Amino acid sequence: MKQKKQTEQKTARKGRSRERNRYDVDEYLDEKVSLFNVKRCLGYIAKAQGHLKLALLLSVIENVVGLSGPLFIMHALDTAVPNKDFRLLLLMAACLGASIVISIGLGTVRNVLVARAGAGIIHDIRYDLFSHLQRLAFSFYDSRPHGKIFVRVVPYVNNVSDALSNGIINFVIEVLNIVFIIFFMFKVSPQLAVITILGLPPLIIFMFIIKPEQRRAWQRVSNKNSNLNAYIQESIDGVSVTQAFDRQGKNLGVMNQLTNERNFEWMRAIHISNTVWFSVETVAQLVFSFLYITGAYWMNPMASFGMLLVMGNYAWRFWQPIINLANIYNTFVTAMAYLDRIFDTIAEPVTIQDVPNAVVFPFVRGHVEFKNVSFSYDGVHRVLNNVSFDGHPGESIAIVGPTGAGKTTIANLLSRFYNIEKGQVLIDGQDIMRVTLDSLRSQMGIMLQDSFLFTGTIADNIRYGKLDATDEEICAAAQLIGAQRFIEKLPQGYNTPVTERGGGISQGERQLLAFTRTLISNPRILILDEATSSIDTGTEQLVQEGIQTLMKGRTSFIIAHRLSTIRNCTRIMFISDGQIVEHGSHDELMAMKGRYYELYQAQYTE
Repeated sequence: MKQKKQTEQKTARKGRSRERNRYDVDEYLDEKVSLFNVKRCLGYIAKAQGHLKLALLLSVIENVVGLSGPLFIMHALDTAVPNKDFRLLLLMAACLGASIVISIGLGTVRNVLVARAGAGIIHDIRYDLFSHLQRLAFSFYDSRPHGKIFVRVVPYVNNVSDALSNGIINFVIEVLNIVFIIFFMFKVSPQLAVITILGLPPLIIFMFIIKPEQRRAWQRVSNKNSNLNAYIQESIDGVSVTQAFDRQGKNLGVMNQLTNERNFEWMRAIHISNTVWFSVETVAQLVFSFLYITGAYWMNPMASFGMLLVMGNYAWRFWQPIINLANIYNTFVTAMAYLDRIFDTIAEPVTIQDVPNAVVFPFVRGHVEFKNVSFSYDGVHRVLNNVSFDGHPGESIAIVGPTGAGKTTIANLLSRFYNIEKGQVLIDGQDIMRVTLDSLRSQMGIMLQDSFLFTGTIADNIRYGKLDATDEEICAAAQLIGAQRFIEKLPQGYNTPVTERGGGISQGERQLLAFTRTLISNPRILILDEATSSIDTGTEQLVQEGIQTLMKGRTSFIIAHRLSTIRNCTRIMFISDGQIVEHGSHDELMAMKGRYYELYQAQYTE
């Protein structure tokens, strides 16, 4: 019963994972503010505390100096003007002007300090996020659109930076402003000061009532932005397929629907945020009116013109921070919706990592052994089922079989791109789960089906396999694999720029470059996943010569559908339904007239 329940839970989790990997399905919303995420925010703010503390000090001085200005005005109106004291009037004017100039100067310096702190916070959050993404397993990227990941690294981090730097400073400043203003108001008129702050309690109650709905509204906006970004990126990556099937009109319809959904949630969030601002403005105007009525008609003795002017100024200054705090609150609510997404990604567990006390792999000789290995990507459907085999140093082992049989999975487990669920994978008798990833992968040459090229030059992309490779080593590797022939025809040879994903270079040429990148790493174990799938027959002969040279003294695993490329392999394993159903040399398998024979005959006849 317990096992059945666990299986159902795994299936449910997989179902949610499949749904999450769609542009039209919203991500999970956490209704409550995470105290853990708040703590993370404070950690980033603490790193910039030097700039922020100085900015806060300057802000306090700026506010005290600025709040003294109305006192100079009141003294001028109630003392200098009635007594016709021209010298006192000039002195008050000079003091007022000085207070304005000092406030502006201090405010300018403060803004520069806050901007620097904000830039540092952006850098730290984005660095930690990108660094974590580099270490996450393939399963993380399999379970969600890449557009939803990208939007967290750039737009979301930009959106929260102001809230974490300028927002924090402004929050403290506005709170201090309120304290200072209350002090100055009570110094001028305690009665009018009480009138001014009477509207504050009902406003605070209203804010606590509306806060949860406002947070949920901005979380929904975050979801719709994420969905829209995911679809845009998917559409750009697949633009060639879109045009080939004349699907532009359909895509525009989907885009229009996602944009409308985003705009609907955006307007709902704006309406709620504006309700907060409108409520503060309404209360402030009511307070202003009550203040002037009280000062002019109900006070005994009646307030002087100077007192009413100054108290009106202070009342405006008192409610201006309240309005600013409401805006800061709106900013924080919006930022927390984005921060949830950012910190959720940073908190994503790194499932493929060194175990405690992992050992550094010494020089690999190349004896590979699979012992009763079973594996599934979703925890339910097995891709490999009790697979066992071994490969000795210098052997070349081809893995063939129908699509989905588990060929690439064997390469993924050997490279430790996924954790092994059951059984063991040993290299030279050492369990690869107990060695450091760096020492394992640095001695393996892996060429995946996707011949991905990075922005840079031809030489830069080849050097990706060995960062300290010399120009001579790059040329030698390219010549060995047969890539030099087309590289020399390029306008700038090895210095020819390569755009994102290798635009401007044919698929076959990209695969040759990717193969050269693998060769230059000089691996002890070589894994080639469909290495010649996009290479023409003439080029394939050159590649085969390079492969034969490279495989000498190395354990090689070659996954191929084109059986003509693996005839000379030491051993061929035929995989079907997650199991090895046949193995042997090409001649031995042909003599058996089994599954491999049928597949070879079908290709030969075709």
